[in-house]
Amino acid sequence: MVSHGRGSTMEHSASCRDLSTMRERFDCLTEAYTCFLMGTCPSQCVACVIFSGLVPGEDRECAPSENRRVNRAELSYISVTLVEKITSNLTSRSLSPAVTLYCVEMLTVLFQDMDLMSLLMQHFQAEDQIISHLAAKTVSTWVLYQLHKSGTVSPVWQKKCVQAFYISLPGPELDKCLWSLTEVLKRLLKGAHREILGKLLSAFDSSLSTLCSKFLPKERDKTTQCLVDLPSSSGRWGTTFCLLLDLLELLTACSVTCGAGICLESPRMTYVHSSALLMTISCSSEYFVKKRALLLLKRAVLQKAGEDWSLGEGLLTGLKHKHFDSDMSVLSQSVLTAMATDWLHSVQVESSSFFGGTRCIRGEEDQKPDCVMLRAVSLLLLKSMELHIQTAGGTGVDSATEVSGYLQSLWGFLRRCSVQLTENTHRCCWVSLLFGEQDDDMMETAKALFSIFLHHRMCSGLDDVAVLEAACASGCNPHCHFLLLLQSISFDHSILLDFLISTETCFLEYFVRYLKFLRADWQGFTAACGRICSPHMQQSVTALCAADTLKVTCKGEPDRVKFSSCAQSTGVTSQVGRVSLAAGFHLVEYDSSDESDPENMEVSQDEPAASVCDKSTFSALDVKQEISGPPVPIRQKQYEASDSTVLLSRPNSTLERRAEGPSLPVLQSEQTSGPNMAPQPGQVAWETLARAVICMSELREVVTRLQTNKLFPYNPSSLLKLLAQVENYSKLSRLLHFNK
Repeated sequence: MVSHGRGSTMEHSASCRDLSTMRERFDCLTEAYTCFLMGTCPSQCVACVIFSGLVPGEDRECAPSENRRVNRAELSYISVTLVEKITSNLTSRSLSPAVTLYCVEMLTVLFQDMDLMSLLMQHFQAEDQIISHLAAKTVSTWVLYQLHKSGTVSPVWQKKCVQAFYISLPGPELDKCLWSLTEVLKRLLKGAHREILGKLLSAFDSSLSTLCSKFLPKERDKTTQCLVDLPSSSGRWGTTFCLLLDLLELLTACSVTCGAGICLESPRMTYVHSSALLMTISCSSEYFVKKRALLLLKRAVLQKAGEDWSLGEGLLTGLKHKHFDSDMSVLSQSVLTAMATDWLHSVQVESSSFFGGTRCIRGEEDQKPDCVMLRAVSLLLLKSMELHIQTAGGTGVDSATEVSGYLQSLWGFLRRCSVQLTENTHRCCWVSLLFGEQDDDMMETAKALFSIFLHHRMCSGLDDVAVLEAACASGCNPHCHFLLLLQSISFDHSILLDFLISTETCFLEYFVRYLKFLRADWQGFTAACGRICSPHMQQSVTALCAADTLKVTCKGEPDRVKFSSCAQSTGVTSQVGRVSLAAGFHLVEYDSSDESDPENMEVSQDEPAASVCDKSTFSALDVKQEISGPPVPIRQKQYEASDSTVLLSRPNSTLERRAEGPSLPVLQSEQTSGPNMAPQPGQVAWETLARAVICMSELREVVTRLQTNKLFPYNPSSLLKLLAQVENYSKLSRLLHFNK
């Protein structure tokens, strides 16, 4: 039986001298590790054995042995690993009382009597990268244990890291200090320890500001080059800089967690140094550094910092610090200022990467661009424009021209980098083409473009027809975006339902805003159906179906769902499937129906006659019955689609779709008498309109059913009201047509 008093523990220190060879010490530590895994105490104290395994010395080994020799590195590995394991178990409180007491006493001997922390910090500069990393991991675990136990920051660790940050010399020591602080912040964020976070950030605030000022100077000229271009640091700079970017992302996430109580500079450094980060994207010779900096800015503008680390509910406080609005404004202004100086021309986009790296083959014309970069650039610019519109409050033709100029620059950048986008003349389709793989980013893009469209409509002074034509020319017609979204999911209402109840996209916020706009511009919606279903659509669908980036079944089987929409002129079939949701965003607050009513949108509030809207709600079956007769071309009046605004294709998600659920209604008209007869433009336009209404009607029905059974996660009353109004507008439009 092992006694656990302080004196008895020290008495066992003599046992270290009895273990003269590294093999004996290695076996002793292996036995101790096994005991801790089994929840028991080792038969002897191993504190001195652990410490001796980390002290540099000569390799002493007895003469020939049947067992293989153990070198110094292996002894160091298991020594550090054992300390990290013990400390982690103490932090998680997963040990029995007896074992907990033993471990506490042993760590007290190691870190107080033997000053193990200083020895571990020395290993930060070790040439052996394994021992260097294990030392940093163990130090971080001990720092967390102390923070949880006493709320104090390790003075040895703090002093070493602060010193490295002030010196700011790229190298192993700075790398490990950056990694260690990032690891500690990451674990604290997962637990949402706001008070401890504030104390830790205060300890490093000044040194981190100095470090960022040296790596990311606010003003850079010819005499202050990027550190990556300096010969003395080119081999190490990329690694150090990426570690700094990881830390910046955690600090940005801390600004959300700490909320209104934040009064430090370090959590705001991503915004303060946004211009320098944009410059790094332009001037760095390392592509992975460019990409990492761009993704940091994208997550900052989307308020999704730390999403890749699954930081949990700690980021969902909803609190904003007092500098939040000004920081977001600084970021958006930095991006737009860079745009005005042709920043996009300096952004490098290589071929798409895979698990083996990047692949460049000479003579191969169908090289795919890095869509991660293209999406990040697009979202960064669009969200910056949206923020600029919301904060600057610019009005008039000049403001509309400015916004249009930014969109034209983005369109030129995308066409320069993507062959597929170059082949399409209608710019509204670029959202589906580029963001088809990322549902969360696609919804953010659609929402930002919708805000930009509303601003342009308010400032341009154009009539409704001219506004929509200009929107198509700039790729921001909200009707086109919504129809293309429906087509990409094969008009499957169940996928829209997934979007509505998911916390991973901002679809609810976008959908409610769009429906409010749709009820005020029904003619624009019907005109968009005509543009999408133009004769030019046929060739584009063939081209897109053949593209690798848009994989969709283009040759169907008799038992598959048959479509006769604008995407298929004859018997082309497609599978109806479910799109997997990407990680990402939170639903807007929708606790009650009243919260969704206010909307800063310049839309008409005119409602159709009460007898139609309030009393004549109809179901998807009614729509199917309405379209069972001969199709009638839509009356578009002034909303005639011009050749310059014809949508080329029906984009489909790159995600593989599986057939499931009931088939969508077959909308093929009986007047289409043969497989070789192409439907008329008016016919397919009506069918697209009808399928869109059916999709929303079925969505309303299933949401109503879930709400009745108390299975819907929030109150959808206002959403259901909007969906019912859309159905009634469709029926009213049909009735008005037959009366003429």
